[in-house]
Amino acid sequence: MSSLLIKSATIVNENKQFVSDLLVKDGLIERIDQQIDVHADQVINAEGLYLFPGCIDDQVHFREPGLTHKADIHSESRAAVAGGITSFMEMPNTVPNTLTQELLEQKYEIAARNSLANYSFFMGASNDNIDEVLKTDTQNVCGVKVFMGSSTGNMLVDNPKTLEGIFSQSPMLVAVHCEDEATIRRNLEYYKQLLGEDIPVTLHPQIRSEEACYLSSSMAVGLAKKYNTRLHILHISTEKETHLFENTTPLKDKRITAEACIHHLWFSDEDYQAKGNLIKWNPAVKKASDREGILQAVLDGRIDVIATDHAPHTLEEKSQSYLKAPSGGPLVQHALPAMLELYHQGKISLEQITEKMAHNVATCFQVDRRGFVREGYWADLVLVDLNKPWTVNRSNILYKCGWSPFEGTTLRSSIMHTIVSGNLSYSNGSIIEGKQGKRLKFNRI
Repeated sequence: MSSLLIKSATIVNENKQFVSDLLVKDGLIERIDQQIDVHADQVINAEGLYLFPGCIDDQVHFREPGLTHKADIHSESRAAVAGGITSFMEMPNTVPNTLTQELLEQKYEIAARNSLANYSFFMGASNDNIDEVLKTDTQNVCGVKVFMGSSTGNMLVDNPKTLEGIFSQSPMLVAVHCEDEATIRRNLEYYKQLLGEDIPVTLHPQIRSEEACYLSSSMAVGLAKKYNTRLHILHISTEKETHLFENTTPLKDKRITAEACIHHLWFSDEDYQAKGNLIKWNPAVKKASDREGILQAVLDGRIDVIATDHAPHTLEEKSQSYLKAPSGGPLVQHALPAMLELYHQGKISLEQITEKMAHNVATCFQVDRRGFVREGYWADLVLVDLNKPWTVNRSNILYKCGWSPFEGTTLRSSIMHTIVSGNLSYSNGSIIEGKQGKRLKFNRI
C-alpha cells in the first residue's frame, strides 16, 4: 500500500480555506487533519502552497484516433496534469467518429495504456445512430455528445426527428454544441458575396453570430424542457444565452446546466487583430460585453462549470487563410493558471474557481468520489504557488502542437504538484511517467 503525506497545505474546498495535513493511501484520501504524524512513502512540505481538488475538464479534443499529427491522448494528458487537470472527458469527433460502442471502447483501451490523467469519453450522436446511442452504459460513460452545428464527418445532427429521439430517449446526460447551421451558412454566403475568399478572421463572430448561438441553444433548452432531458450546453459564448439558464435550483437537481470556456472568459473580438486564427474557435470569441456577461453568469450560478474545449491544430494548419484554418486551440496546460490570474485581478475567488472547475463538474456528471477533497475520495489534488510568476513560451509548452494562444503572457500562479488517483504525476516542472490515470465511474440510477 503506497502512501503520500502532504504537510501544512492551505486547502481550498467546499467554500472554505483551512491549513491542514492530508494523508493519501492506496490512491484514496485516508485522513485530513491539522497534524498527521505517520510514516509515508512520500512527503510533500506544502507550507505556503494552496491545495485544490484536481480540475475535471468536461470538454477536450485529444485527437486520437485519426488526427494524431495534432495531438494524442498521451501528449495532451501530460499537458493536462501539468496544468492541474486530473480528469478529462473527451469528445467523439475523432477519425473515425465515435459513433459505435466498439469505437467508444477502443478509445478507452488507448487511454488505459497511455493517459496520465483520469479519463472518460463521450458517445457520439449522428442523424442515424440512435440505436447505438441507447446502448451506452450510464455507469461507465460520461455522456452523449450532440453537435447541433457543423462538425467533423457525420456528426452534424440537424434532423428534427433525430433530435427529438435523442432528447426523449437518452438514458444519460446529453451535452450539446449549439450553433444554428442555416444561420452560419447564410452569414458566410453574405460575406463571400461581399469579399470573395479574402474574409478576415475579425468577421468570425459575425459569421458564427450571436443569433446562430441563441437560436440553437434556445431550441435545445426547449427540447429538454419538453422531454425532461438531462441537458448540458457547452461553451456558452454570448451574454444573451446566459439568460436561458436559472440559478435558483440546487445544482444536483438541475436538469439543464451550462458551461463556460477559458477562451470566452479571457479573450474578446479586440484580440483577433493580434492573435488571428490562433483564437479562432467555434463558437466564436465575441464582444467584450459577452465576455463580461459570461463571467457574471459564472459568478451568479447560471453557468455551472468552467472547461477548456481544448482542441489543438498544428501551426501550419492555423497559418492558412481564415476560410481554410480550422477552429480550436490548445488550453489544458494553461486553464487553471489563467483562472488564477482572474483571481489575482479580483474577478473571481479561489473558492469559486474550485467550485466551477472541480466540485460542480463532479456533481453535474455524477462522478464517483472525485472533485472534492474528502476522506474516502480519490486523491486527485493540485498544489499551487499563488505567487510564483512564469511566462508562457515555446520552451515550456507541452502540447504536441507546440504553441499556445497564451504565449507571451505572464501568469502569477504556478502549478507545483499534481496528484492523480494518489500518484504524483507532475512535480516542480517535471512530468512523472509510469502511472496511468483511471477510468471515471458515475453514480447514476
